[in-house]
Amino acid sequence: MPRPNKPRIICEMPKYFMYGPKGKRANNLEKVSMLVDEYETIRLMDQLGLTQAESAEKLGVARTTVQRIYNNARKKLADAIINGKVLIIEGGDYIFCDEEDCESCSLPHRRGKRNRFNNRR
Repeated sequence: MPRPNKPRIICEMPKYFMYGPKGKRANNLEKVSMLVDEYETIRLMDQLGLTQAESAEKLGVARTTVQRIYNNARKKLADAIINGKVLIIEGGDYIFCDEEDCESCSLPHRRGKRNRFNNRR
């Protein structure tokens, strides 16, 4: 029996949850599903320029876990862009950031609020 996933700490939800090629109907295209923690890892490392160790601390997981999440996210992002698929950001096992002084946080701090989704594909 596999060990249960540790919920990731998320500081910013995506502004948009669906991206796709312009001029194409989303109903007719293949879809790629990215988890919210994968989105957060891309945001932390690529947008904010944090290292894997710094990102791991923010997400509340091991550095090797961040490396795996980041690699999965990049593959999904590349698949969507190169193959013209719709990218949907949804699901995962996460809790919201509860740090009082989190510089990268745009969410109101919600202590104890937990979202758990298990629609991995």
